[in-house]
Formats: sequence, structure tokens, C-alpha cells
Amino acid sequence: MTTPKRSLRKIILLGDSGVGKTSLMNQYITKKFRPQYKSTIGADFVTKEVHIGDKLVTLQIWDTAGQERFQSLGVAFYRGADCCILVYDVNVLKSFETIQNWHQDFLKQVNPSNPETFPFVLIGNKVDVDGGNSRVVDKTRAENWCKSKGDIPYFETSAKEDYNVDAAFLRVAQISLASQPLNIDLQRMPESISGSDQVPRGGGCAC
Repeated sequence: MTTPKRSLRKIILLGDSGVGKTSLMNQYITKKFRPQYKSTIGADFVTKEVHIGDKLVTLQIWDTAGQERFQSLGVAFYRGADCCILVYDVNVLKSFETIQNWHQDFLKQVNPSNPETFPFVLIGNKVDVDGGNSRVVDKTRAENWCKSKGDIPYFETSAKEDYNVDAAFLRVAQISLASQPLNIDLQRMPESISGSDQVPRGGGCAC
């Protein structure tokens, strides 16, 4: 049996506090949802192994603080990122409006060789709230923003209902692999974490 090629990809979750970054991450890793999380301080991460074709990919998913006072701390965690997930709450207009700032700040801090092609994924979370009646950001508006940024992939999700979560993270894995040559730089993973599935050690942003 052929041993699959191994690769590590560092994924960054960005967005305002309360949009559901931690809930999405936990749903993807553990298939569990908790109504409340303590706000992330700085950043925390989990890992998950997925098969993409003949490759075994370790996703190192970083959950960053959404509060403004912690944003300067999060910058250090952006370095070495292979893909960035931008998350907003479809029921909170401000969380969508600030996506532009998160996008620009990330590119400024990471300074990739080709900012126009760096892989992003946009997630509109909490589509389950109030049966969709509380929604204030329509899908077309989000899709138009993605088109203006070079056709960023867009997913609408519910961390609570586990709707579209796996599909979103699968796309993240695919585009992070496609954007860069295969690598086995496992030294990028801190020695304190091991195993294929890890649960965050601290709290997380409100779901």
C-alpha cells in the first residue's frame, strides 16, 4: 500500500467577536455545539487530518480573538498561514461590514508575494437563527463582495445545526493545497499538540 503524501496547512479564522468562529471549529473537529463560549484571548488552535486525493493533510486551524483590544496579539499568529477563513454573522450587519477590514489587515500583516491570489474563504454563519427571519445580509451581497476580491469561495453555515460546515472546511483544505507546492513542514506544528483531532484548550468566541 502506498503511503500518502503528507502536508501541513495553517488555517486562520478571522472575524468579529461572537460570529461563531469557535463554534464552527468545534463543530468541524468534534461534531459538538455549545451555546456559549468564553471569548478567545489571543489565539488557540486545533488540528485535524483529512485526505485530499492521494494526500494526507493536517489542517492546523487557528481561532483568533475577535475583540479589537486583542487584534494586535493575533498578528503574530498570522505568519505562515496558507489560507484565511473570514467569518461573519448573517444577522449582524456590522460583522459583515468589518470583513473588509479583516481582509485588508490580514494581507497587510502577512504580506504574501501575490496578495490577489492568496486563498481566502468567506463564511456567513448562523443562518439557522429565527428560521432566517433575522437575517440582514443577503447572499447576493456577500457573493458580490467575494467576486470583487477575485472570486473568493463563499459558504453559508450553521455551526449549531452542522449545516455546510464540513463542505466549507473541505474547500479550505483544497484551495490551501492548490495554492502552494506540497510540503511536509511538520516543524510548524507546536510540540505541545499531537494527534489527528484536538479540542481547544481554552475558551472561544461566543457562538
